[in-house]
Amino acid sequence: MIPAQVKLVEVGPRDGLQNEPGTIDTADKVALVQALADAGLPVVESGAFVSPKWVPQMADSGEVLKTIERHKDTVYSALTPNIKGFELALDAGADEVAIFGAASEAFSQKNINCSIAESLERFQPVLDAAKQANIPVRGYVSCVLGCPYEGEVSPQKVTDVTRQLLDMGCYEVSLGDTIGVGTPKSTQAMLKSVLSQVPVEQIGVHFHDTYGQALANILTALQLGVRTVDSAVAGLGGCPYAKGASGNVATEDVLYMLNGMGISTGVDLDRVVAAGERITQILGKTNQSKVARAMLAQKA
Repeated sequence: MIPAQVKLVEVGPRDGLQNEPGTIDTADKVALVQALADAGLPVVESGAFVSPKWVPQMADSGEVLKTIERHKDTVYSALTPNIKGFELALDAGADEVAIFGAASEAFSQKNINCSIAESLERFQPVLDAAKQANIPVRGYVSCVLGCPYEGEVSPQKVTDVTRQLLDMGCYEVSLGDTIGVGTPKSTQAMLKSVLSQVPVEQIGVHFHDTYGQALANILTALQLGVRTVDSAVAGLGGCPYAKGASGNVATEDVLYMLNGMGISTGVDLDRVVAAGERITQILGKTNQSKVARAMLAQKA
């Protein structure tokens, strides 16, 4: 059942950098996106067209997308929560856009000030416009294994929101453990519920490593046939609405595991390690990838 090939979706330049304090030079963001594409990552989420008032770090996403030298084999995607964001992404040359819902009503209210149903309604114009422009739309579902406000989230709720996003026109839905509380058992229960109603080809997983469970949860997803995994170089990221939520699972750590399992990704681990080390030095942060730290220590 474990797939022979896995698509890695690199979310570091967007989900990884969006909550960073201070200013990151546009040139450094461009260099990061290009380094990740050079490493062979098939999808690089390169920015977000959201209100600069709420997410100032993403204010230069248009410039990033317009400046990068593109690889023909890499899809450059962007988060677009509304029609204005979609139009800006289209103008900047995004190959794909993403919209995001939640499996928790409380999280939806705290995050975007509306119910889950209202949030999905708001996305319909984006999906309609994307269809006209022939741009693929990816969906995200937050809090699939737990919510900072509600606690446990029912697998059925995740299944319902996932089905709605696919019915609306998303080609794929990424299921996010936003606060990183999932374990292999809860991951399995949630995915079995979703996969009872949705083809596995349309599902990706997005794990945060708050409690150190991300790789174990990814392995559980692979065993159920999931073949799309989100990750962030150097384990960048967090969630402003989830107290204590650490970064995304590190791309380097996922790659090392997949390589060790003989699963093909087409991604060069050494190049990802170099890209991660470069951006963490620019940010003045510790590299959160255990694999990167081990490999860099051997070279020191």
